[in-house]
Amino acid sequence: ADYSPFLGIEKGAVLQEARVFNDPQLDPRRCSQVITKLLYLLNQGETFTKVEATEVFFAVTKLFQSKDIGLRRMVYVMIKELSPSADEVIIVTSSLMKDMTSKTDMYRANAIRVLCRITDGTLLTQIERYLKQAIVDKNPVVASAALVSGIHLLQTNPEIVKRWSNEVQEAVQSRAALVQFHALALLHQIRQNDRLAVNKLVSSLTKGSVRSPLAQCLLIRYTSQVIRESANNNQAGDRPFYDFLEGCLRHKAEMVIFEAARAITELNGVTSRELTPAITVLQLFLSSSKPVLRFAAVRTLNKVAMTHPMAVTNCNIDMESLISDQNRSIATLAITTLLKTGNESSVDRLMKQITNFMSDIADEFKIVVVEAIRSLCLKFPLKHRSLMNFLSNILREEGGFEYKKAIVDSIVILIRDIPEAKESGLLHLCEFIEDCEFTYLSTQILHFLGIEGPKTSDPSKYIRYIYNRVHLENATVRAGAVSTLAKFGAMVDTLKPRVFVLLRRCLFDNDDEVRDRATLYLNTLGGDGAVVETGEDVKEFLFGSLDIPLEPSEEAFDINSVPKEVKTQPLAEKKAPGKKPIGLGAPPAGPPSTVDAYEKLLSSIPEFANFGKLFKSSAPVELTEAETEYAVNVVKHIFDGHVVFQYNCTNTIPEQLLENVTVIVDASEAEEFAEVASKPLRSLPYDSPGQTFVAFEKPEGVPAIGKFSNMLRFIVKEVDPSTGEAEDDGVEDEYQLEELEVVAADYMLKVGVSNFRNAWETMDADCERVDEYGLGPRESLAEAVNAVINLLGMQPCEGTEVVPNNSRSHTCLLSGVYIGNVKVLVRLQFGLDGPKDVAMK
Repeated sequence: ADYSPFLGIEKGAVLQEARVFNDPQLDPRRCSQVITKLLYLLNQGETFTKVEATEVFFAVTKLFQSKDIGLRRMVYVMIKELSPSADEVIIVTSSLMKDMTSKTDMYRANAIRVLCRITDGTLLTQIERYLKQAIVDKNPVVASAALVSGIHLLQTNPEIVKRWSNEVQEAVQSRAALVQFHALALLHQIRQNDRLAVNKLVSSLTKGSVRSPLAQCLLIRYTSQVIRESANNNQAGDRPFYDFLEGCLRHKAEMVIFEAARAITELNGVTSRELTPAITVLQLFLSSSKPVLRFAAVRTLNKVAMTHPMAVTNCNIDMESLISDQNRSIATLAITTLLKTGNESSVDRLMKQITNFMSDIADEFKIVVVEAIRSLCLKFPLKHRSLMNFLSNILREEGGFEYKKAIVDSIVILIRDIPEAKESGLLHLCEFIEDCEFTYLSTQILHFLGIEGPKTSDPSKYIRYIYNRVHLENATVRAGAVSTLAKFGAMVDTLKPRVFVLLRRCLFDNDDEVRDRATLYLNTLGGDGAVVETGEDVKEFLFGSLDIPLEPSEEAFDINSVPKEVKTQPLAEKKAPGKKPIGLGAPPAGPPSTVDAYEKLLSSIPEFANFGKLFKSSAPVELTEAETEYAVNVVKHIFDGHVVFQYNCTNTIPEQLLENVTVIVDASEAEEFAEVASKPLRSLPYDSPGQTFVAFEKPEGVPAIGKFSNMLRFIVKEVDPSTGEAEDDGVEDEYQLEELEVVAADYMLKVGVSNFRNAWETMDADCERVDEYGLGPRESLAEAVNAVINLLGMQPCEGTEVVPNNSRSHTCLLSGVYIGNVKVLVRLQFGLDGPKDVAMK
């Protein structure tokens, strides 16, 4: 019974058999069998070489001599599948054109299909006349063949097919069901880019000239599209064409009724009044004897239940009877719909029915049920106990990874969103990891326990479950358990001594990751016997999130996106709590210092938000002498097409308040820069630093350089030292600041490479440039090396910035990233030329 006629077919053998096509006395039956085998090979993905395909093609063309209708149809299919190249097509076009005008309808229809599949535009214009006639042919097979060919040709030669509109319109009125269906599809495709034409088409056809159920289904789809696009949706009143859709609910064909009901349920902003007739029809389908109708109805109702659960409640009784349906897909959809539409009182009854049902269905259906139960629980939080028990019971039963993961995710969401469910949910998860075969789920649950467990009323009851993992599981889970134990120790001070006892036992584990984690936690949390208060920064270091964007992304990971600055404690604060640091030494209120913080600050200012990604921020450059009345330094922010100067100002005079502080920048010595925006500082009270910004536009991606002179301008108001109140009227004043330069090094980011030689060799040789320079007399070789490094603004590699004493030559390696994300590597060779002159290559 299991015998397949295609068993053990081989390409070589079949190509040998194909020689029968050349016999003087053709045997149609034998030839048909060989073509069947060839088609089987082609459809199984077997590829023929150019020579093989050509040989088969020429052999097949000889079969046009046979008058056998069955064989002729096989020849058509074979030519269509082989899709011969342009120079070979010529061989068969004359035979096909002859068949296209033949008296046998079967030949005509099939010849049209093949010709349209293998021809190009030039031949198409020759046969266009025949195709137009075929569209309005009396024989529905021929007409359908021409219309379907038109649908395919529309992709390649639209201008030709669009000329057939009149014939296609005539075919839409055909009495043959399939012809009407194909004609309507083609007509819509011809007009689909012209909204008005589609509107007219739908208006004329909805008046009732479509007999074919298939065409009626298409028309319903086009009508819903017109309703979606019509602007009347935004106004009150009836929708256009809604009456037509409702009328289709009374059609005699089931597929039309269903299509109309589905179209109504998918209307934008559908009202309960509009839904009622569609729901009524779908309710009748629920009790149909045909499984396909029951499935279609319950699936549509399931979708409606997501947005209009109340509209579906009338069908609940019918759906409850479907829970025991033999078709498991129907039963699952019925259950999930009931879970969406059920009310609080019916929950317990439903859960009883589902419990018996869960063991009979496959995992993918179980996942759908679990997700529906999760939504139900969030809808009726008071029912969390029975629903949570149900989830924990099915968690203990047999099931695959995806199914178990769906249950665990649901319990985690319920614990997060329903506070009363937290304690019972965590215990259910603890019991599950006692006997969990999936490492991923165990580590996920342990991590979650570490976050939520310490916040519960009695955290100590979870320790037993966690510590059991250290004894009974694989290394990955053991390491996860050690981290979770450490979290309990860090967050709950009363548990700390007991947790340390357990962590010390983990120091003898046979896996190095487990030992390393235990050592790290014991040392950072003060596990040397003394119970210390755990500082916030230690917790942040151990359990905080990484500052690295680790979301999945299409782009390759870029190391430059990782913040490089180390968070340090402000020292001035720690050492002398009594003395307040003056001016810019005050770290807490000072300007932000990390690249990330600068980027956040600049993107929050609307004037600079569209400058793109920040490439580099320089170190602050002082523009005033120390101990002057106003302290100002500037940070240069470099963007691709802009430079923003951030002036950090501090007022050191207690008796003054400065208002409307701006910096007037003269860029006459920086020709490529043009000022585009500035952001003044509203007020600058004594000893609280503030920032004012000036932005310049520059040619994109070009390292423009220049000199800028700066003038601080502001309004001074006297402040009464005893009350701290400022006077109402102030005096305008200005204060000269030092000049500021934008230099080439500002366009270079210091980025080191771990292996300079490798990096050098992987770069393209075309990118290399070699030059020699005389640096003139210098203090020493070391001073010359430092000057060049500062000038280039690059990162020295492998310690080569240090020059050994008394050496007369030195090689320095530098790396960096230039604006536009260009990697740059430099190898500098210095030598003393005479007593003090330094030469460089």
